[in-house]
Amino acid sequence: MKPRGLMFTLFGEYIQHYGGEIWIGSLIRLMSHFGLSESSCRGATLRMVQQGFIQARKIGNKSYYSLTEKGKRTVFDGVSRVYSAPNTKWDGKWRIFTYSIPEEMRELRNQLRKDLSWLGFGAISNGVWATPNPIEKQVMEMVQEHHLNDYSILFTSSSFVSHDDQDIIHKGWDLDQIEEKHADFIARYKNKFERLKEDAWNSKLTDNQCFIDRTELVHEYRKFLFFDPNFPADFLPRDWIGFRARELFFNIHQLLAIPAIRYFESVFEQAPDTKAAYNRDRAINPFMNIV
Repeated sequence: MKPRGLMFTLFGEYIQHYGGEIWIGSLIRLMSHFGLSESSCRGATLRMVQQGFIQARKIGNKSYYSLTEKGKRTVFDGVSRVYSAPNTKWDGKWRIFTYSIPEEMRELRNQLRKDLSWLGFGAISNGVWATPNPIEKQVMEMVQEHHLNDYSILFTSSSFVSHDDQDIIHKGWDLDQIEEKHADFIARYKNKFERLKEDAWNSKLTDNQCFIDRTELVHEYRKFLFFDPNFPADFLPRDWIGFRARELFFNIHQLLAIPAIRYFESVFEQAPDTKAAYNRDRAINPFMNIV
């Protein structure tokens, strides 16, 4: 597990519900459960500060870390997509993003492609990306962040003249590959769910192990955000395997939730000058109000 990805998971899954700021010592201890050394954790936090995702402040001889606005957009967009129920109805609009970026800015172009994929867009032609999801706000934030106003256009359309909706989907996304990824997730976690249920019944689940298992579960499920556009149900087969993968994710997550949070709370330390209110219920069940 890479340190940067793990930190995004920890902030989104736990820290944001406890004031959004954490002592570096607590962060290092939490990350150590995933085979990461103190030096690699400190190096990763430094790089994330340099990249503008997190910020640090010192109180005495202790450092405390929190997300920047850029970091919050990245983390909270991912959290919303992981825990929100799929849209059942398409609003009838395609969001189409076009760009033309000079060759001397190819690093920005490569980053833009990654960002568009993360947002759920599919490339339907050279420099033309599309999605049926209502994510105009996130796209415009990305445009502002990368200063792309002079190089890009975002517009909506109710239809494509040359292709029907299913043609566009097959041009922009490999549904067979997405289905295979969901099948792999189910194969990996179905038997584990049965073992966890048996351990819970026999009071064998420890808080420490539940924290590790829940964090790894969320970290793995987050990977779907890079290739599954989370289409409205109107675009998907009634028996779409992604629905079963999500149900399995929910069941395991909630089985582990309370002991995992207990362990996090035993390690977590916030700054002494912070009186931020905790939202333990949301930390236990982030599906609340958005399922």
